[in-house]
Amino acid sequence: MGLLLCISLVVLLLSALCSGTEAALFTISEVKVRTRAEDNEKSALALKFIQENMQRPIATIVVLNNIANITGSMIIGKLATSVFGEWEGIFMGVFTFMVIMGAEIVPKTIGERYCDPIAFWVARPVLSLAWCLTPVLYGFELLTWPLNRYSDTTSVATTNESEIKMMANIGSKEGAIKPDESVLISKVLDMDNLTAEDIMTPRVKMTSFNKNSSLQEVKEDIINSSHSRIVLIDETPDDVVGIVYKTELLVAMVNQEYDKKLSSFKHKVTFVPEQASADRLLRSFQESTTHLAVVTDQYSGVAGVVSLEDVLECLTGEIVDETDLEVDLQKSAREKTSQEA
Repeated sequence: MGLLLCISLVVLLLSALCSGTEAALFTISEVKVRTRAEDNEKSALALKFIQENMQRPIATIVVLNNIANITGSMIIGKLATSVFGEWEGIFMGVFTFMVIMGAEIVPKTIGERYCDPIAFWVARPVLSLAWCLTPVLYGFELLTWPLNRYSDTTSVATTNESEIKMMANIGSKEGAIKPDESVLISKVLDMDNLTAEDIMTPRVKMTSFNKNSSLQEVKEDIINSSHSRIVLIDETPDDVVGIVYKTELLVAMVNQEYDKKLSSFKHKVTFVPEQASADRLLRSFQESTTHLAVVTDQYSGVAGVVSLEDVLECLTGEIVDETDLEVDLQKSAREKTSQEA
């Protein structure tokens, strides 16, 4: 009787350990594993290797689990017959219930719920067992080779934008990150969906000066302008030749250089297409060290201008200072176009 109970307990424990380990390895976050692996933590490195080569470690757990269940059940069945006689069926029924509950449902639930500590704790032992069972596992791999050779070996992304946004939202609700951080993460991911056309200052609201104008001729316009960078054109608004800096023009006015043409203050201008994404614009501003670009349409005409501030507003919302007479220039342009129509 004592031997029967001991063997039954050992079988249940082994089966429960295998079930819990399998559940933990499948549940643990790959991002969390990679983060800890970057610190060269041995258990994390082992777990990272398992996640990248899941077939053999999981096969190891399945083999051990089946050995425990099948072999144990055979031994327990024989011992139960000799101990209980005709009552052996009742004992096996109780034992089967214990296997379902104590070796499957409960361990897998625990493995899922406490996957972090369990997965890191069992990673290295599982790899050691897989190495010990290599001949057996290799035999199974040969048997399943006809099936595996037609499987899709293309790498699959571990996550996507929607999942990252959802994780940020969940993290905000659970208090792991601040709500404004969650919103910022979502806006960063949405930057590639916003184009220069979406965020630019439209042509009808664009301030521009003719390159042949003198400081004297545009003196009042310069003083009253709320823009620090102003587009310089030739004959028409589509003939953009550069930009001028308001500060340089004001310095020249202080120095009484009113006869100078605006073309003498010209700086190089950057052109971007309407469909350029906001994140691409940000990189362009960083690389060119400029804060203003002219947006061109499909016919190479000028559609408007976009600034570094416009791009940053994709993340922060409208940035308004004391010189801004209109908060939303795009809305104002739409209203003006509607009135003219």
